[in-house]
Amino acid sequence: MKKKDVKYFEDLLTEQLQKLLHQAGDTVSGMTVPKENFPDPTDRATLEADRNFMLRIRDRESKLIKKIKKALARIENGTFGICEKCGEDISNKRLKARPVTTQCIECKTKEEAFERALGL
Repeated sequence: MKKKDVKYFEDLLTEQLQKLLHQAGDTVSGMTVPKENFPDPTDRATLEADRNFMLRIRDRESKLIKKIKKALARIENGTFGICEKCGEDISNKRLKARPVTTQCIECKTKEEAFERALGL
């Protein structure tokens, strides 16, 4: 992979990481603020449903943060953009669509087909 491409993905991943960390901080501060007492149980249920939804989103973002950090580590050690299964280069098109990927499209397609065959 060309140095300019590596730099592009490093900047992209770093920017995504900063946005996610900022959003996570907002969520934590928003959940520590005391909420009103709702006399209507429906209003309280809506608030709880919204909080649960937000927590599920943040959980997914937490997993993405870990993947981004691993991708940045791969950039540091020179293995970014190399498929962990076959050792071939991952296309820039795939990396632009999913910069945290660790597999080329062929290996990922085979893995998904195998998982479907097993019913996973």
